[in-house]
Amino acid sequence: MPRAKFQTLTEQMFYTLLCLREECCGIDILDRVPALTGGEVTVGSGTLYTLLDQFLTEGYIRETRVEGRRRSYILTDAGRELLRREYMRVTRQAEDYRKIFGEDEVK
Repeated sequence: MPRAKFQTLTEQMFYTLLCLREECCGIDILDRVPALTGGEVTVGSGTLYTLLDQFLTEGYIRETRVEGRRRSYILTDAGRELLRREYMRVTRQAEDYRKIFGEDEVK
């Protein structure tokens, strides 16, 4: 059975939303995600603009400004809640790992 859309987030989804805590445009996100993650996560432009459209449709972000082809966005309350739920889910996974392997295995 396929998972519900946005039930869990990919790294690209998570970091895109995280970048939108502050108003920014797609080019900003393309630069910020690798900077935030030390280059471990990148988002391709095709993926990013698809995600932005989906997040906009679902109400997780809102458009704040349009200047020519450049559009800026910011996180909505629903988007913040989505990020919080994902954070809690990943935190529970990390806690389960520690329960099984102990603190020494984390290092």
